[in-house]
This record gives sequence, C-alpha cells and structure tokens, in this order.
Amino acid sequence: MSDPDRRTTTSGAGGIDTSDAAGTAPAAVTEAPDSFGRIGRVVGREIRTLVRTRTFAVLSLALTGVLLTISVLGSATGGYVPTVVDLITPLELLVPIVAVAFGYRAIVADEQRGELDVLETYPVTPHEHVLGVYVGRALGLIVAVGVPLILVGASVAFLREEPLRLYATHAGTDSPILYARFVVLALAFAVTVLAVALAISAMASATRSALALAIVGLIVLLVGLDLALVFGFANRIIPDTALVHAIAVSPLSAFRGLVFETVVTTATGTGPRTASPIASLLGLAVWTLGSLAVTIVAIER
Repeated sequence: MSDPDRRTTTSGAGGIDTSDAAGTAPAAVTEAPDSFGRIGRVVGREIRTLVRTRTFAVLSLALTGVLLTISVLGSATGGYVPTVVDLITPLELLVPIVAVAFGYRAIVADEQRGELDVLETYPVTPHEHVLGVYVGRALGLIVAVGVPLILVGASVAFLREEPLRLYATHAGTDSPILYARFVVLALAFAVTVLAVALAISAMASATRSALALAIVGLIVLLVGLDLALVFGFANRIIPDTALVHAIAVSPLSAFRGLVFETVVTTATGTGPRTASPIASLLGLAVWTLGSLAVTIVAIER
C-alpha cells in the first residue's frame, strides 16, 4: 500500500516548505511556529495523505460491510449488548489489521523519500514529527473504525425488538450507553495498535521490511502474547489471583477483558471477574507511550 500523494512537501512542518531545500529561493521568510504549530502542520499533512490515498477509504468501507453484515444477520434484533458479543471476535482480528495498514509505512516512507533528512534542517524535533504523524493517522483511524461502529449502532436502534432503555440502571438492562462504551474501547485499542505500527515503521529499513515486520507484529499481537499468557497460567507461572491483572500485558487481552468487564458483565450482572479495568487501561497506555518512545528513538538514531 502506498501513499502516492505524500511527497517531500512538509510545508510548514517547521514553518517553511521543504521544497525550498531543492534550491528554490523562498518568496518570503516567515516566523517559525511554536511546537504546537509545527505538530499541527504535520498532522495536517498526514490527514491530507489519508484523504488522497484510496486504500484507506477501501479499508473503512470493507470494515463497514463486514460489521454491518454481522450485525444485521446476527444479534441486532436482540439489542446492543448481544451485538457487542458478536462483534468482539471479528474486531480483535480486523482492528489490528486496519491499524497496522494505517501506520506501517508512515515513518519508513518519509525516510525513503529523504524527508527525515530534510526535516533535520528545520526546527522540527523528532518527537514533534512522531506526535504529528501519530495524531494525524490516529484521527483518520478513528474515523475508519468509529464510523462503521456508529452505523452498526444505528442498525441496532432500528432493528432491535425490545423498547429502548437509555441507562443501564440495573443488571440485565440493554443500553446504547454500554454500546458507546464499547466503541470507545475499540478506538482505544485501535490507536494503541497504531502506535505499535509506527514503531515498526521506524525500525524498518525499507517498505518490504516494514511489511514483513508488520506481519510479525500482527502475529505477536493476535496470537503470541495470548499464547504466552496461556502458557504462564497453565504452568502456574502466573497465579490464579494475578490472571486478571496479567492479561494487561497483551493489548488484545486487555481490550477483550475491558469489554467483558465494563460492558457485558455490567449488562448481565453475572459472571466471573474477567479483567482489572485499571490494569488493562494502564497496559494499553504503556503500549502506546512505549511504542511512541521507540519510534522517536529510532528516528534519532
């Protein structure tokens, strides 16, 4: 997947169009923006790239089609929480794929086109560049994942057979508030995986190696960490009492545990404790911030 319209035009990434580096004299010298301004301009560049690259729109449309099909043919008539249960497993697979697609080329493409070298001549620090790329891509990813989920919620509101109850005030109550919570958790999971994808992109030396690393990263996220948790639990390396906290090590398990603990169990009022919400949220935050830190260090090297 390529970003065809993303050329060395980080115009204003440091207040000056980098195309001037090719030898064209600037028409006028303007005052360089502050840190937030520089980050904002990188964000704008990323958003323009996403809008112009059809692959991202195709991914969002495909995700919409899959989720709506599951909803309409599945539990939409049963309400929001049954729909959440139906969507958990597909989202565990599809969200990481979409998030990695949004991020695995983001940094390595800049490096291959020489933009990182050009940016060194302007007042754009590595952390400003990484934050700008991350925020811009995250905004696009939120739209790509959030819009399909909102459409699914609308289909449930239209097809559900029971009368709507807005608030889940007692066990067994189905509520759009619970579904909204699920959407927020799915988006948090998506932007966490995006941060991992940026780290992979920064460590890759070429597009092909970035793709290979992205595939390996997906396997580790989708299978490897969960298998490690199962192995640790089966061999009593992880005690029974620590399991609800240990699953926070895996972003996928943290997301799954949060959904069951804060959405499904809240609605049903029954079932064993599946996760520690605080530990799981902390796990997602650590993966996000840690991956961004790795990305910054990789660019600085």
